[in-house]
Order: sequence, then C-alpha cells, then structure tokens
Amino acid sequence: MSDGRLLVVEDEANIAAGLKLNLELEGFEVEVVRTAREAAGKLLDVDGYDAIVLDVMLPDFDGFELCRRLRAAGNHIPVIMLTARSSAEDRVTGLEAGADDYLVKPFALKELLARVRSALRRRAWERQREAPPPNTRTLAFGDALIDFDTHIVTVRGERLTLTQLELDLIAYFAQNPGRVITRSELLERVWKLRNYPNTRTVDNFLVRLRRYFEKNPAEPTHFLAHRGAGYQFIPNP
Repeated sequence: MSDGRLLVVEDEANIAAGLKLNLELEGFEVEVVRTAREAAGKLLDVDGYDAIVLDVMLPDFDGFELCRRLRAAGNHIPVIMLTARSSAEDRVTGLEAGADDYLVKPFALKELLARVRSALRRRAWERQREAPPPNTRTLAFGDALIDFDTHIVTVRGERLTLTQLELDLIAYFAQNPGRVITRSELLERVWKLRNYPNTRTVDNFLVRLRRYFEKNPAEPTHFLAHRGAGYQFIPNP
C-alpha cells in the first residue's frame, strides 16, 4: 500500500524523472505530466490524487494560473509549488493563487518529503468530513459557522468554498479576538514570510473576508481596520 498518490507537474524531463524516482522510493505512487493542461485534465477526478507537486514555469500556462483554476473550480487538493523564483513577491503570488506550500529550487529531498507529508495529513483531515471527530474545531460569528477540521463554511445557510490560506487567516484572527494585529505579524504568522515588499496582500485578503462574511462590506462589524495599526476581529460586536 502506498503512502499516497501524487501528481507531479514538471516539464523538465530530468527533474521530473528524479522526483518520480525519489518519491516512489519513499513509498508514494507518482504520476508525472509535463503541461498545465494535462494536469487540469487529470484533476477532473478530485479524488484521483492526494496532493500535487507543481512546477511554476510550464510550457503552456504557469503553475500560478493552474492553481487559480483549481481553486475557482472548488478543488482544494493540497498544492506544493516548486520554482526557481525566490523573491517574496513570487512567494506571495503563489500563496494568493491558492498554493499550500512553496519550495524554491534547489531544495533538499528531505524538505520536499516533509512538506508532502504535511500536505497529505491535511488531506486526510479533509476526507474525514463524513465522520468528524467529537472535538471538531468550529468558529461561529455573525451569520457564519466555520468548521476548521472539515473546511465546511456556511454563511446564512449557504455553503462557501475558502482556500486553506483564507481559513488559516481566519483561524489566526479567532485565536486573537479583539486584538489589533499588524499586517507584518499576519504576514509572518499566517503567510510565513520574513521579508515582504509591501503589505497590500493582507489588505486584499481582508477585502475578500468582508465580502464573504459581512452583511455590508463597506461598513464591517467583524473585520475592522485601524489606520496605521492593523486589523481587528470582533466575533460578537
């Protein structure tokens, strides 16, 4: 029995072969495709794979765009991006596109394995939706109910599909109710960034959270901005 089924999306033949060999030696079942379009076709079956190892630079369209399309289609399979791009801007772009992790080439096989296994653990938790554990972590505020273990989100009785990063951001706010949190702290604690070119990333995500959860996004009551200071989460205004 394999440790999990992985789809590797990599157009460089030598790198693809090396990834396949090493991941299979570690007990994974691995399939390799060379283009984003091939990957998109394979992923029509949402239960076909447990995680994706995705190169950013592909011959048809890049890994960022593939990840965006997957998330827009409601597919939340874990995605570990591989790239030679090491700038903070590129890492933010990958995470905003919906990637769960981002690894810069060259990398140690041990690090890739650790990230793949972490992604598979998250995948296993998601697949327990039919029988969630009795200590399921939930958050209720306003008209929203969020189950962090099953990723089930409802607002006024309607189901929403959120990315892992959006859920992580809400979870961090929920751990710090009422506290004003700086943009820098959010980037470090949620995005895991130490060097960042600007703080618009956080602002863009808060716009989305308000659109999802506020009755009037222009006059929020749960996700509040404090000019020059940061953001504050108020569960029960």
